[in-house]
Amino acid sequence: MTTSLTSLETILAQPRELSPHHVQIIRDTLPVIGAHIDEITPVFYRTMFGKHPELLRDTFNRGNQKLGAQQRALAASIATFATMLVDGKSPVDMLSRIGHKHASLGITADQYQVVHDNLFAAIVEVLGEAITPEIAAAWDEVYWIMAAVLVDFENALYAESEVEPGDVFRTATVISREDVTDSVVVLTLGGPDGQPLPDFRPGQYTSVGVVLPDGARQLRQYSLSTAPGDGTWRIGVRRVDEDTRGESTCPAGEVSGWLHATARVGTTLQVTLPFGDLVLDAAGIGAGRDPAPVVLCSAGIGITPMLGMIAHLSATDDPRRVVVLHADRSPDQHVLADEVAGESSLLADAEVHTWYEQDADTVTGPGAVHHGVMDLSSVDLPEGAHVFLCGSTGFLQALRPAFIEAGVPEQRLHAELFAPNDWLL
Repeated sequence: MTTSLTSLETILAQPRELSPHHVQIIRDTLPVIGAHIDEITPVFYRTMFGKHPELLRDTFNRGNQKLGAQQRALAASIATFATMLVDGKSPVDMLSRIGHKHASLGITADQYQVVHDNLFAAIVEVLGEAITPEIAAAWDEVYWIMAAVLVDFENALYAESEVEPGDVFRTATVISREDVTDSVVVLTLGGPDGQPLPDFRPGQYTSVGVVLPDGARQLRQYSLSTAPGDGTWRIGVRRVDEDTRGESTCPAGEVSGWLHATARVGTTLQVTLPFGDLVLDAAGIGAGRDPAPVVLCSAGIGITPMLGMIAHLSATDDPRRVVVLHADRSPDQHVLADEVAGESSLLADAEVHTWYEQDADTVTGPGAVHHGVMDLSSVDLPEGAHVFLCGSTGFLQALRPAFIEAGVPEQRLHAELFAPNDWLL
């Protein structure tokens, strides 16, 4: 790996400043753009996919495109970036998450022009004459400032992985399958012909691509839940079933359903090189630079990157204090619990807390078991800790402010969630 974390952060932290005469235009038009995002995004995607159907078939998540709230993430991220530019706030966290996701999908610089042309055509179609040449020029500058930073960052990530931009796809073979619940399967992957898979950082993910019966190549990201170093990867896949509750139907997960039904020992999968910024060494942990305590906080299938981090700390005999916090609906839905408990028991100074909404009284250790939703007031958080969070949108939106209220500085909170709107955090 050739690019230091410090240099990556420098790329993200220093975007070109917005031209002074455009700052006020962006301030004045942000409310209008924000108010019409739900109208702009369907026009944008309809136009872009009409011209470039291969993007919907092979790159974008078709399931998410059926959900209006998730479809708005791309346009909303540009509006959020514009707000940060005019308010002087740091966009590092947002751009880091987006850049890592893009690298994991093999996004390249030329695709930013495609997005630009179709997004701005959609804005003009929705807002019409309200978009004057001056307004269009201001927003055009915002877009290309954001694009330039992301392209530089993504190219640095590719260089760090010692590949050409976009050349991230590899082949892996399933060498083990464990059906841990009715809805979760754990797959261990190896390289072709027994070769090792590339190394990774604790907490990173890979994109798994499958070719579906209609010929589409769909990609989904799965965290790696083992310690790095032995040439294998391990992923936990929760099957997403169709959910007709609420105002809109949540479609079944195409990739998770295919993996549950089809992946067996010997099955060949398309995977990408590992990426993701929810990693221990982003905080200097594991590199001997920061001996601070660690709090690993997760819900549901968000336990997978945390297990990878615990396994790494265990494998390296790390002496720091580690507090593991996990929330789940019930003990029978709590996947990988025994492995987390086993790896934690090997640590010099570890403490495990688990919350169950149901049937908590049926569980007796190891660790402390609580009933209900996660409550930080029942935990003695170590001073100066780095906190790593992974779970649903609602879980992170509740726990992030709870940690801040408990005295954890925002710069020591590191978050990831498996949704296209994770930049909102």
